[in-house]
Amino acid sequence: MTEVLLAVGTEKGLFLGRSRDRLTWEFSGPHFPMNAIYSVSIDRRDGRTRVLAGADSSHWGPSIWRSDDLGANWYEPPRPAIRFPESTGASLTRVWQLQPAGAEAPGVVYAGTEPAALFRSTDGGETFALVEPLWNHPQRPQWGAGYGGQGLHTVLTDPRDPQRLLVAVSSGGVYRSKDGGDSWQPSNTGLRAEFLPEESQYPEFGQCVHKIAPDPVHPDRLYLQNHGGVYRSDDWGASWRSIVDGLPAEFGFAVAAHPRRADTAYLFPLGGADDRIPPGRRCRVFRTTDAGTSWQQLAHGLPGEDHYGIVLRDALRTDDADPAGIYFGNRTGDVYGSRDEGESWSLLVSHLPDVLCVRAAVVA
Repeated sequence: MTEVLLAVGTEKGLFLGRSRDRLTWEFSGPHFPMNAIYSVSIDRRDGRTRVLAGADSSHWGPSIWRSDDLGANWYEPPRPAIRFPESTGASLTRVWQLQPAGAEAPGVVYAGTEPAALFRSTDGGETFALVEPLWNHPQRPQWGAGYGGQGLHTVLTDPRDPQRLLVAVSSGGVYRSKDGGDSWQPSNTGLRAEFLPEESQYPEFGQCVHKIAPDPVHPDRLYLQNHGGVYRSDDWGASWRSIVDGLPAEFGFAVAAHPRRADTAYLFPLGGADDRIPPGRRCRVFRTTDAGTSWQQLAHGLPGEDHYGIVLRDALRTDDADPAGIYFGNRTGDVYGSRDEGESWSLLVSHLPDVLCVRAAVVA
């Protein structure tokens, strides 16, 4: 039997669940009580499992902690793992994303931050350095800030080429690099910025992208949840086209892709920018198995009427078991899971603080 680790970052600490059947779970926590956990990663490269957590203390400020024993012990470096160089005049507000690179780049971990910047670690997340070409990009001073702040919240690496990077910023849009971060180009063709005047809604940059997930089989295929709109790219972000038909709403924060199956992705739609609750007040996940041509409602076991919990951009994820497990947490503190790829759901834990992020992986 495999064991799955489920990491749930909340407004007031990190909770860790472990299960061998994905029906019964044992949770520990809160780790880092009263810290907001906006980012978690589970890195299983190099023959060990390392959990990284971006903790934000209202008293001590943001920090990155790591554990190599599934949360039994945690280590914080004596000097901050992420610091803006003094020459930037910036200071770290929070860590929005911790993303290990693939096997093609051992030891490399990327961090996306607020203010919007990209940092790279080459020692498994112990120390990070600012990727200065993105910070110095001439368009960066014109990036806006999303409702939750100006965050670089998505970092993708190309499994075919470790020099190819893609990031998303709220509200700066999508940027790509083909040379390991030495240069960056905006990549927002086809993405709409609905909050701009009608004649200006397709700018070169400035879109409020909410999340991007890569297809596991077709490396050039990406799924994107926008601030108004759901999109697909078949050329690794060079261009985007709408796949919103069949969904009850085009707004939302989260998108996740199946870990192995092509053309399969999951969304949690919300009513709209001015109606940020589930459409019809019903808790529903939507799945496509044909790359967005059609969508199927997945609600067996989920609350029906009078449901108001919303799912944030990093709070919908999959594990890598077979069949795949799907998990989401909401701002009412409930975490739901499916061990059959979304066909049925069960409540795993309830009454947590607001859930900000979720990660899951097979660890044994």
